[in-house]
Amino acid sequence: MKTGKEALIVEDDREIRKLLANFLKEKGMVITEAGDGDKAYAYMQKQSFDIILLDMMLPFKSGGELIKLLRTNKSKTGNTYTPVIVISAKTDLDTRLGALQAGADDYVTKPFDLNEVYVRIEAVLRRSEGGAYVQTEERKVLTASGVTYNLTDQVVTAGGKPLKLTAKEMKLLLLFMENPQKTFTKANLYKSVWEEDYIYEDNTINVHMSNLRKKLSEATGNDVIETVWGIGYKLKEEK
Repeated sequence: MKTGKEALIVEDDREIRKLLANFLKEKGMVITEAGDGDKAYAYMQKQSFDIILLDMMLPFKSGGELIKLLRTNKSKTGNTYTPVIVISAKTDLDTRLGALQAGADDYVTKPFDLNEVYVRIEAVLRRSEGGAYVQTEERKVLTASGVTYNLTDQVVTAGGKPLKLTAKEMKLLLLFMENPQKTFTKANLYKSVWEEDYIYEDNTINVHMSNLRKKLSEATGNDVIETVWGIGYKLKEEK
């Protein structure tokens, strides 16, 4: 990633904020820090950023409020599309999906690995600059390997046609599409979608993954999700 990218870090925990700021400065990024929602909004009104790293639980204005303000063009940054990565201690699927539906581009849970955060920043910036994400007003569309996931309408299309998926298949697909570089173990998937600890003998994941991959393959003519032997599954990289 080119140096000089400007990032706004919005985090009320000073230790976490400084940890992120110092690490990203070493990577050549220009950092602005805000410890609460009001200060973050003031920065958003007077200057633009290449990316925003945002906690959800903030004093004064919450992370969710800031995303809404940003996506409804009520800030200087909002006049052009600015990617947002949420970094939060909240790990439940509803919160994560809610943040993504509100307009966040990625979601990282605490505790986090600094190198993973940087890789996600690079990936989000590439997608934003390359047009993988399309944002018009409150509509957000995610695309990969011939599959389109409309987060506003919760509609998936593949091969140009609507794809009928179960609720669990939709959640599984969203995990892969929002984390295109991540390999998920069966335990990861089960914990994220079913919100329960994975039992080794449970065949639930195998059945749902098999059905999802079959539907995607038939619709696109490609293997959209690949098996990483001995580990799990990931979204297949586009060539």
